[in-house]
Amino acid sequence: MPTSLSADISDFARRDFTFAGKTKPVLLIGETGPAIIVIHEVYGFTPTLARFCRWVADVGFRVYAPILLGTPDATNPERISRGRILGLCVSREFTLLRADRSSPIVDWLKPLAHQAHRECGGPGVGVIGMCLTGGFALSMAVDPVVLAPVLSQPGMPATKPAGLDISPHDLAAVKRRTESEGLEIQGYRFDGDPLCKGEKFATLRREFGDAFAGMEIPASAGNPDSPLAKAGKPAHSVFTGDLIDAEGEITRAAVDEVIGFFKRALGG
Repeated sequence: MPTSLSADISDFARRDFTFAGKTKPVLLIGETGPAIIVIHEVYGFTPTLARFCRWVADVGFRVYAPILLGTPDATNPERISRGRILGLCVSREFTLLRADRSSPIVDWLKPLAHQAHRECGGPGVGVIGMCLTGGFALSMAVDPVVLAPVLSQPGMPATKPAGLDISPHDLAAVKRRTESEGLEIQGYRFDGDPLCKGEKFATLRREFGDAFAGMEIPASAGNPDSPLAKAGKPAHSVFTGDLIDAEGEITRAAVDEVIGFFKRALGG
């Protein structure tokens, strides 16, 4: 198997999925088990995201990683270009600035979750979004097939720290699921993260009460060798660039916690 942070993803398979007339590549790993949708950060698919996908697949899940930005491989650098930001600002698929609105790309991701469920079986699917896509896991949870949504450092809408990138209609639907079905939602952020501030988790706690478990990790637990740290920026990427892969580290324990959440909700 490729090394954990190699750009070699020969252990992944690629398939193209078409929904609503739009075709996007999806990278897959894991032979059996319930499906987990892993949605990449603004950087696209990276070696650290590939490592996270392998960890999830290794314990008995089949991972579907849709490629929404960048190239369908692990050569995408963990940095944001001006062109990427400008492209997102004019994109019709992503909602960056407006609160109380679900990104249109979620309407492509929900059919992917259904397809993954049909292929893998089990009671449903898990979803984790990160940064730009962190809130997508919440919007996708309107669908009963999503049984384990995880919001990792959800950063949108960028101009409203306490805002959520989900429509009032979808928010009400997810709240009904937490009340009637016992749906649980998990969230992760570093404290001091300027992109995912504490106000957002406060909103999630207010909206969902005990159904939302928000874990706030000390910034000091971030990886000092990450691209962000080397650029003098606060820790942000809980499960990818700012994770320290070592026993006893808080971020590595968070991976085990998420996997435990998926197992409780889906088996596997």
